[in-house]
Amino acid sequence: MEHKQIQAQGGTVHYWIDRADHTSGCIVFTHGLTADHTMFEKQVDFFSGKYTILLWDVPLHGLSRHYKNFSYHDTAEILHTILSKEKIKKAVLTGMSMGGYPSQHFAARYPDMVNGFIALDTTPLGLQYYTKSDLWWLKRVAPMAKWFPDIILRISIAWSVSKTKYSYQKMMSMLKPFSKAEITGQMRIAYEYFVYENKDVEFKFPVLILIGDKDNTGKVKAYCKKWSEQTGYPLHLIKGARHFSNGDNPEQVNAEIDLFMKSLGI
Repeated sequence: MEHKQIQAQGGTVHYWIDRADHTSGCIVFTHGLTADHTMFEKQVDFFSGKYTILLWDVPLHGLSRHYKNFSYHDTAEILHTILSKEKIKKAVLTGMSMGGYPSQHFAARYPDMVNGFIALDTTPLGLQYYTKSDLWWLKRVAPMAKWFPDIILRISIAWSVSKTKYSYQKMMSMLKPFSKAEITGQMRIAYEYFVYENKDVEFKFPVLILIGDKDNTGKVKAYCKKWSEQTGYPLHLIKGARHFSNGDNPEQVNAEIDLFMKSLGI
């Protein structure tokens, strides 16, 4: 993959692109909290050559870690700049966990640039889904994480999202470059800004919800079920997978994404 970067108002943002010249189809993968673009390596292996693939390190993460004044609105604008620079007119967005929020903010602002959205172990934007108690607890995640010793915090994060050895080791490797203060800082900003920037959205393009059948991260599974019930979006369970389902069961996740792409005629 070709490694590139852009200058945004808060700092340098890094992204990677692998072009498939025989097709106009493009998949944009956006990673989860405390992770980076490498969490999609099993998807890159599978889709390389089939579609154009674009990955990026969201501000505060990976090589884009040194970033100021984070907001999800800003991440949507950054993604728009990247796609425009690469002359990609439309894409299928795949957002994993926190990565679902830049994806949804982008989709709400630039719906004509979206073929479809794959919600991968993430939760919806929308005021109706979250109680005051839910939002209060989101703000408590980072302060509670500060009480954990460094290594215990890392192990706890990696173990809680992973069912397989591969996912656990991958998560630990993505956490390795960061100090404990950086990890809890990512948590604080990501959750606080979700609460602050959450809004009602309506998508006219197809949406597919994927979630690990053993995902026990917060109330993610409950939110996804409610999301599917209220919108009619199909929800498919990924067998034998926790929150990092595309690492735990990449075969099923890849097959689900591939089928979704074909259903769009891409």
